[in-house]
Amino acid sequence: MAKAAVIGVVGRTNAGKSTLVNALVGEKVSIVSPVEQTTRNTVRGIVADPRGQLVLLDTPGLHKAVGTLGRLLNRMARRSSAGVDVLCVVFDASQEPQLEDVGWMQRIAKERQEKVVFVLNKADRSPFYETMFRDAWKDALASLPPTTDHQPPTTPLWVKCIATTEGGAKAVLDALFDFAEDGEPLFPEDIVTDYPRKLAMADVIREKYLARLHQELPHELGVCVKKIVEKKRNGAPCWEATVDILVNRASQKPIVIGRGAETVKYVRQCAERELKDIFGLKVSLELWVKVEPNWMNNERLLTEMGYMGEIV
Repeated sequence: MAKAAVIGVVGRTNAGKSTLVNALVGEKVSIVSPVEQTTRNTVRGIVADPRGQLVLLDTPGLHKAVGTLGRLLNRMARRSSAGVDVLCVVFDASQEPQLEDVGWMQRIAKERQEKVVFVLNKADRSPFYETMFRDAWKDALASLPPTTDHQPPTTPLWVKCIATTEGGAKAVLDALFDFAEDGEPLFPEDIVTDYPRKLAMADVIREKYLARLHQELPHELGVCVKKIVEKKRNGAPCWEATVDILVNRASQKPIVIGRGAETVKYVRQCAERELKDIFGLKVSLELWVKVEPNWMNNERLLTEMGYMGEIV
C-alpha cells in the first residue's frame, strides 16, 4: 500500500522553507524572495511520488511580531505544528542558531513530538554551523524539567540540504517518506496545490513587487484581490481580476506606481505571464494602488486577504 502524510514545514523567517517546498513538489507553489515574511499564508504543496503522497504545509516564518499582521503570521506558523503527521523544521545553517531556532527546538523537546525532521539548509555555504545546531538541540533536551512519565525524548532525523539545487532536497524527501505511514492519498494525483486562486494571485503580484522594489517597501505592501470575473474571449476562457495594492502612506504610492507608471506596468505584465502558466488561461489584471493607513492592523482587510480564516 502507498504511504501518505501531512507535513508541517516550519522554521524562522527566510530559512528557505518555500524554496524547499517548491523543490519537493517539483513546481512553484510558494513565492520566494530574500525578503523576510515573503510567505504570509499557509500554502499546501502536494508531492506525488511512487512511494505515495505528501501534503506539505508551507508556513510563515517565525519572527519578532509587530502589529496585528505580525501576530497572525506567528500564530499561523505555530498552529501548523499541531495535528500534522510529521514536523519538518528548516534551519538556515549558514548562520549560527538564532532565538527562533532555539525556540522551535525547546517547544519540540517539551511536547515530545514523535516524528520530526531537522533540515540543515544551505549546506553548500561556508561556514556551516551543523555542530552548533546539534549542540542547541542537546541543550533543549537538557533544559527539560524532571518528569515522572517514561515517554522517550524526541529523536529527530537530521538532514543536510541544498534546497536551491536540483536534487538538493532528495535526502529530505527520503526522510519524510521514512516517517510516512500506509494510507490513502488525500488529494487527486494531478494537482500540486489546493491554494485558493485569490491568494495565489495576490502572492504572485506581491512577489513581483518584492523583486522590483527589493528592501524599499517589503513589509508595508499589501495585495488584495477584490474580484475575479470569468469570461470568454474569441471562444477561449479568461479571467479578469481587480486588485488593490495597499500602502500605508501617501509618500509610498509613487514608489509602487513608478515614474510614468513603469513599476505597476512591469508588475502587471510579469504577473499576468506567470498566472497564465499557473492556471492555463489568460489572466488580465487591473491594479489599483491605494493608500490605506495602518492596513496591517485592519481586521476587515486582513480577513479579506486570507490572514484570519476564510476569504470573504
